[in-house]
Amino acid sequence: MIIAEDLTKYYGLKPAVQNVSFRIEKGEIVGFLGPNGAGKTTILRILTCFLQPTTGRILVDGLNGQTHSLEVRRKIGFLPETVPLYDELTVNQFLAFSGTVKGLTGQSLHGEIDRVVSDCSLSEHKTRRIRHLSKGLKQRVGLAQALISNPPIVILDEPTTGLDPAQIVEVRKLIKDLAGQRTVLLSTHILPEVSQVCERVIIVNQGRVVAEDTPGRLTGRLQKGLRTILLVDGPPAEVRSKLESLPGVTRVLPAHRGGEILVESAADDGLRPLIAKTVVESGWGLKEMRAGDLSLEDVFVQLVTEEGKD
Repeated sequence: MIIAEDLTKYYGLKPAVQNVSFRIEKGEIVGFLGPNGAGKTTILRILTCFLQPTTGRILVDGLNGQTHSLEVRRKIGFLPETVPLYDELTVNQFLAFSGTVKGLTGQSLHGEIDRVVSDCSLSEHKTRRIRHLSKGLKQRVGLAQALISNPPIVILDEPTTGLDPAQIVEVRKLIKDLAGQRTVLLSTHILPEVSQVCERVIIVNQGRVVAEDTPGRLTGRLQKGLRTILLVDGPPAEVRSKLESLPGVTRVLPAHRGGEILVESAADDGLRPLIAKTVVESGWGLKEMRAGDLSLEDVFVQLVTEEGKD
């Protein structure tokens, strides 16, 4: 559905994107991750034909973004990070304007408005002025304008920025409901969001793709051996020294939460019982012991840090 081939984009002499290639299949929900300045926005602008690459090309449903720009744009619904809304219009008026811009008229326009209002749960608010809506409802209106004309591809740039927890849950559910019906590219810096919504992840850094896979396979590839998190009632320095001396243990360091210890070791299933036995026989209290598998956040930080060093 979307193919990027060797995309490179220069601003003057500065390369913002270098040799970026990826493929997104029909019906997939793909997370697009990267730190600030990584080139995400430039890539999104190229995909939506707002910018043309210096070299390389995009294919959307077989259409070249350089030679068939208008046709490609008709296939894409785009929700930018700052939703472009007209506050003095009602929801219905704004969606009518958005549909008209996309070439809809008459009954087809009214039918599309009714459909997206229903899909985005805006039926009770369609006659309200946009300036009177909450941030969450405004995001729904933004998503509705992206979906009007029923595009097969939806690109969402930071769709939950600034929302409260309840609103975030609502918007995530809307995105999940798109699965299978449309191809969705979700650009966000909220990593738990990607884990909950996306089937696959593309991570970019310094203008290049540094990883592309499912969240599960990414963590599996980068995690070497066992990671065990302990909460021990004992002198921290002695506990750490004792655990570091165990055969197979490669590293002992503080975990994210206060007082917890992360033990990295070889992939030996017999090591965890040995760790527990060592703590208990040393006279310390073993308050908690659990597997500490890599999170998507750990994967992201590791990949970006390694790329930065390179």
